[in-house]
Amino acid sequence: MELLTIFAVLAVVLPSLYIYTASVVSTRFPKLENKSICLLIAHPDDEAMFFAPTVLALTRPEIGNHVKILCLSSGDADGLGETRKKELAKSGVVLGLRSTSDVFVVEKPEFRDSMTTTWDAGKISDLLVSAFAPQLNKSKGASSPPTASIDVLITFDAGGVSSHPNHISLYHGAKEFVGALVAGKGGWASPVDLYTLTTVPIARKYSAFVDVLPTLLSWAIGAGKRDKKHPGGLVFLNGLAGHGSFTTAWKAMTTAHKSQMVWFRYGWITLSRYMYINDLRLEKIKRK
Repeated sequence: MELLTIFAVLAVVLPSLYIYTASVVSTRFPKLENKSICLLIAHPDDEAMFFAPTVLALTRPEIGNHVKILCLSSGDADGLGETRKKELAKSGVVLGLRSTSDVFVVEKPEFRDSMTTTWDAGKISDLLVSAFAPQLNKSKGASSPPTASIDVLITFDAGGVSSHPNHISLYHGAKEFVGALVAGKGGWASPVDLYTLTTVPIARKYSAFVDVLPTLLSWAIGAGKRDKKHPGGLVFLNGLAGHGSFTTAWKAMTTAHKSQMVWFRYGWITLSRYMYINDLRLEKIKRK
């Protein structure tokens, strides 16, 4: 009986504490405002399964960001590429993008959806240059500042969250892109900040919103917070119910990505901390 009482108390107290913490984080922690932002993903559904808290937070109309999604494959490993492209566009709007025109899917042989394929970082960088800094090759002089059509690029970190080689490839390609922007331009800062999604150990990955304390401790210890314009770390916590919360992230998966909702996906979207919590780190890029 005592054990049941403890569980009952925890079932009330833990969600309440999380909801309070989420409200504090949303108002007092560093944020991005009035930025042009690109979320770089490998497959349709990455935006919902891994980055939903980030997208929901950054697309809030009152903070003035313009968020776009660039996906480097249609996820056609099972022959569902056309279906999954449509699902991605629908999910993006559910998560707060302004319209389906803010979702872009690349289909090239070099970016084949595969659990065993590593994409070439140089080719990813070249694609990003052509998309966001096409003038780069025309202005190689050190005296001219680097420019780009986006302010922030967000993608996976070196662990790729799930160790998927396509995810990890995006990390290396994105770093190469940001490095290329300032190559040979000593004294100029990169016009693009690269933020990467932190990979956590498996025990934390499946702890749902309970992972909030380890996340905040990690942020407090490891993220530089002095520069308000370019914060060293960002934390986004979904609410548990209502518009723009965990229930919205759930909707993005279950109503948009229907082709992917096999039975075990329900376990992921219920227990994965990435449906509730995202913490990002600003990458330090070495100049070439």
